[in-house]
Amino acid sequence: MRFFEMGAAHSQEDLEICESDEEEYEEYEEGREGEEEEDKFEDSRDDTLQSSSSGGRRRRPKSPLPLDDVEAKLSALKLKYASTQAAPTPSTQNSTRLFRYINGNTPKAKWVTAEKFSAYCFVKTSQGDEDEEDDDANGDSEKEWWVLKVGSKIREKVSDEMQLKAYKDQRRVDFVAKGVWALKFGSSEDFTAFASSYNSCLFENNHGVEFNDASKAKIFGKDFIGWANPEDADDSMWEDADDILLKSPQSAATPARDTQDLTEAFEEATSEGIHSLALGALDNSFLVGDSGIQVFKNMRQGIQGKGVCVNFEAGYNRAHSAPKKALLMRAETNMLLMSPMSQTPHSRGIHQLDIETGKVITEWKFEKDGVDISMSDITNDGKGAQLDPSASTFLGLDNNRLCRWDMRDRYGMVQDLATANAPVLNWAQGHQFSRGTNFQCFATTGDGSIVVGSLDGKIRLYSSNTMRQAKTAFPGLGAPVTHVDATFDGKWIVGTTDTYLIVICTLFTDKAGKTKTGFEGRMGNKIAAPRLLKLRPLDAHLAGSNNKFRNAQFSWVTEDGKQERHVVATVGKFSVIWNFQQVKNGSHECYHEQEGLKKCYCYKIVLRNESIVDSRFMNDNFAISGSPEAPLVIATPMKVSSFSLSSKR
Repeated sequence: MRFFEMGAAHSQEDLEICESDEEEYEEYEEGREGEEEEDKFEDSRDDTLQSSSSGGRRRRPKSPLPLDDVEAKLSALKLKYASTQAAPTPSTQNSTRLFRYINGNTPKAKWVTAEKFSAYCFVKTSQGDEDEEDDDANGDSEKEWWVLKVGSKIREKVSDEMQLKAYKDQRRVDFVAKGVWALKFGSSEDFTAFASSYNSCLFENNHGVEFNDASKAKIFGKDFIGWANPEDADDSMWEDADDILLKSPQSAATPARDTQDLTEAFEEATSEGIHSLALGALDNSFLVGDSGIQVFKNMRQGIQGKGVCVNFEAGYNRAHSAPKKALLMRAETNMLLMSPMSQTPHSRGIHQLDIETGKVITEWKFEKDGVDISMSDITNDGKGAQLDPSASTFLGLDNNRLCRWDMRDRYGMVQDLATANAPVLNWAQGHQFSRGTNFQCFATTGDGSIVVGSLDGKIRLYSSNTMRQAKTAFPGLGAPVTHVDATFDGKWIVGTTDTYLIVICTLFTDKAGKTKTGFEGRMGNKIAAPRLLKLRPLDAHLAGSNNKFRNAQFSWVTEDGKQERHVVATVGKFSVIWNFQQVKNGSHECYHEQEGLKKCYCYKIVLRNESIVDSRFMNDNFAISGSPEAPLVIATPMKVSSFSLSSKR
């Protein structure tokens, strides 16, 4: 098991950029011939540099060329370089130095010079241009977009996938482009000019309109202009939101730079491929696989297998695909299983499983006004609703639907499942939107308020008693939101995109001077700007280009007065953990000399040997004395592990 702590103390991917010669980089490039351009995680971390020292390099002798051939080659070289000026002098406009980070996180990792004298430019291009074979895969074949070109080595679409990170004090930016690169600028003015151009191109690529005040007002609206101009936003709510916590003696005695140790308590092999993790707040938790559900005992050190597996009834797998969603209900004695239809994430119904008997009680159908409909996701009525022994309702989501389903009939009586031919869930509350809301994901707070994420990046807040109109709709930053979560008290939202997490404070002060959340009323124009949780370029590269952030969520609290202390998300083989108190601290060193939205790069990584299915914190009730958090559970297709956190100075 390997852990990596990233933060201001680490940063040496922020190693001093060395003044090494280009020959070292060229030697490294020769050693890579025949290899894949994109390093795998294990290769990046474990392989050593195979090229020999420059003194020991052996070159193949070449036969002398006829004089005419030599003259022809020299002539060709002159024609080639006279007009393009491939090696601009330092005084050339947009001049820069290009470096590459080699050997990942191995002991031989370092920066090497790729081009001593280089230049960059931003070029607007489209499908018809050359060397854009990657663009069709990005789905942008019918529009123009901005591309960053640096010397002869970099040609990359300007996007969040570049994971660009700026170091203003070093006049430097790091980014990912089939490797980890850095640009070093000769002056602060050159650095600022690059950053300004990059941000303008990124805005236009993300939103499809030119970067200017009118476009920002159109995209974000007058109430959220602070999202486009964070320096104008009211960030006081970030500091005031947790007055009780911040003023407590324990908090005052704990400096922000305190770190936390992760200790692996349990690791167990699972009997089959795991698709989802259902954590319980009472005695047991569950792993759902192709043919059944494995039962684990909840302990203060994590979850431990009981050697019990509830197998699905014969014929279940032939009639239905493996469940992708498992929802605990009725004091965690029942589980709702949702299996998607073929070639789509949507489902026409759910199976209700009695965990104690291991039998499917019934197969429910989604239906409205006599017409079968589909759902893409389901969730509990509230953060602690799975503990209610009499609960009969749950929430459903589809692209343009948000509703509450009831397992009782319209007259309040529990349906007689033994005699019902096809039990139908009662559409108890909700709305079917006529225009494309493109809902993707949702979650609930402790009181049943609902947060919904959309394909266009918008995040909408609904109160617990109406689903027709959102109380607040936060604008998108240009990337689809694939997962959302909320704190128990509804003060904070975390949304997941492919390349970053967005943390939103929902607090505002109404006209009467009362502090409310955006679930309770329409937020005015004094709205705090969001903060972004991002990977450093090296970690983003090591995670792999096809691995995206998934399932970011807060630690799990089900009681008033308790505070969520961490955010956890998965990306490929990484489980990434942020200290939420640190994220909220506006004076945190990560935010020093940043421009635009504040971005936090201080996190811990837990590395597994295979892609992670899910990683979540257990219920806060399982936190042991002296630990800042309940254990973290990480499930992969073939293993489940539990980690305990302990504070250290």
